[in-house]
Amino acid sequence: MPHITYVEADGQATTIDLPEGWTLVQGALANNITGILAECGGSCTCATCHCYVDEARLAELPPPAEGEAAMLDFVAAERRPNSRLACQIRATAALDGLRVELPANQE
Repeated sequence: MPHITYVEADGQATTIDLPEGWTLVQGALANNITGILAECGGSCTCATCHCYVDEARLAELPPPAEGEAAMLDFVAAERRPNSRLACQIRATAALDGLRVELPANQE
């Protein structure tokens, strides 16, 4: 299982083992990561699972699909070049050790 580290806005880091195929939202919700709200349940319709992917690993992810790119226009926190929606990132063995930072607010 890939290890994924979520870093909340206050600096608290939590590393979890995420089953392959799960999204980062599923892992966050199952492990009580408070910096991700996922109000839509992970269906890419609310932008409350905004995260900042480690820039050194960003190229390992497929580019955002059209729907995700559109939703990123509605994030509450600053949109950055490494902004992604956690509901659209699926855990794979290749992402082992991935670190994502969570913004201070999602709404």
